[in-house]
Amino acid sequence: MKKKIALHWQIVIGMVLGVVFGLVMANVGKPDQEIKDKAAGYHKELTASLSRQEVLKEELKELGTRFREGRTGGMTYLVEKENIEQEISALDEKIEADQKILLELPTEPKGKTFIENWVYPFGELFINLLKLIAIPLIIASLIKGVADLQDISKLSSIGIRTMILYILTTIFAITIGLGVANIIKPGSGISQETIDRLTSNPGNADVVNQRISDSQTQTKNFVEFLVDIVPDNIFGAMGDNNQMLQVIFFTIMLGVCMLLIGDEKAKPLKDFFDSLNDAILKMVDLIIKIAPIAVFALLANVVAGTNDVEVLLALLKYSLTVIGALALMVVVYMLIVGLYVKKNPLWFLKQIAPVQLLAFSTSSSAATLPVNMERVRDHVGVDEEVSSFVLPIGATINMDGTSLYQAVATIFICEALHFDITFADQLTIVFTALLASIGTAGVPGVGVVMLIIVLQSINFPAEKLPLGIALILSVDRILDMCRTVINVTGDATVATAVAKSVGKLGEPQYED
Repeated sequence: MKKKIALHWQIVIGMVLGVVFGLVMANVGKPDQEIKDKAAGYHKELTASLSRQEVLKEELKELGTRFREGRTGGMTYLVEKENIEQEISALDEKIEADQKILLELPTEPKGKTFIENWVYPFGELFINLLKLIAIPLIIASLIKGVADLQDISKLSSIGIRTMILYILTTIFAITIGLGVANIIKPGSGISQETIDRLTSNPGNADVVNQRISDSQTQTKNFVEFLVDIVPDNIFGAMGDNNQMLQVIFFTIMLGVCMLLIGDEKAKPLKDFFDSLNDAILKMVDLIIKIAPIAVFALLANVVAGTNDVEVLLALLKYSLTVIGALALMVVVYMLIVGLYVKKNPLWFLKQIAPVQLLAFSTSSSAATLPVNMERVRDHVGVDEEVSSFVLPIGATINMDGTSLYQAVATIFICEALHFDITFADQLTIVFTALLASIGTAGVPGVGVVMLIIVLQSINFPAEKLPLGIALILSVDRILDMCRTVINVTGDATVATAVAKSVGKLGEPQYED
């Protein structure tokens, strides 16, 4: 009988072919140098206009403050206010005109456009399929897990251990990021010419402004966070993958109430969710079969879109610092698995390899959640009572890789733009990055939003914020893929450690 290729090797083959295909297509139908130069010129003007606009808005705010405090006369205030508003209005018109021209310029290779229109949609379809079953899987498996506990005190024990471990691993991650960045100093020695080139990179201006806008809605205090956990409409929460904490709250509450009403009354509901859980797990098995094709499409799109080698080389030191720090975090996980769980760390990595490869390809902890739950339960041996509780929470609040990245990126931006930070600032980074990781959606690009929150917490100059974010945006997609691998590895490690601590770690059903 012919031996079947293991899933992780199928995914690796898909990744390699996707990278090769992306490299080839990125060089098919490239625009000529004249169009490139024209586009670069417009982008430089656009970046300058956006930066000037932010400065003017701050000046307008400061002018209003001076007038209210009586430091500026009424006539002077009106004249200066009108001048600033006229300049902002003129900049709005110029920005709109520049953006329209840039949209009309054929700056993308035809091969890249082909991948975006005809190849990438297959990868997007796969991600949507995983997101489709994420909420039903959480509800079915978590209710099944809670109902099977038979004792509410066991649930509190698992919950407390889970939260403590998630917080500790996140603090470890941030500390490693700060330590490595302080030793290597990735932003030192970067020239002004390089900064200008990186911040005028095509397509960055709109993304930077969108991320800064998103960061305003993410900033919440602890009380607001607690209020947000409780949904006012569970069906609305179930329709939004970004509201996993709300769904988890309702599901745990329902599971506990099923325990309280007794086995006889709860049996019809329990049987329903047991059947639903089995059906959803079968859907995971079917969806995962197309993973190699999806990975091919996703990687081809990433590679085709990352075709500026000079920009990548300019940020090589920074990128290697992030990746090196992430690798150290893997060592921490392996120490937990080896010393506490008493399992072979390499065996553990082999069992969760498909999860890591999918996380790398999709850049989404939420999208890989169904696969992570299946691998940890069936291939590592974590009891469903633990995996169904720990992993959905981890996909929402545990972002070790992303938190570590915040630390390195903050030090890099501050060094590159000559903003001094103190030891107290670095303690603030630890605290803010920890809080920012809680409740932030596990979707691509959220790391930049969290980074903005961290930079604002140390009073980084507002006028330099767009410049700082634009500086690292060119390699953010690649680093997002790497840090998502650490996020899901951390979730699997904590689930395994919690299972060991409560005697719920058994023998795996399958092994690769």
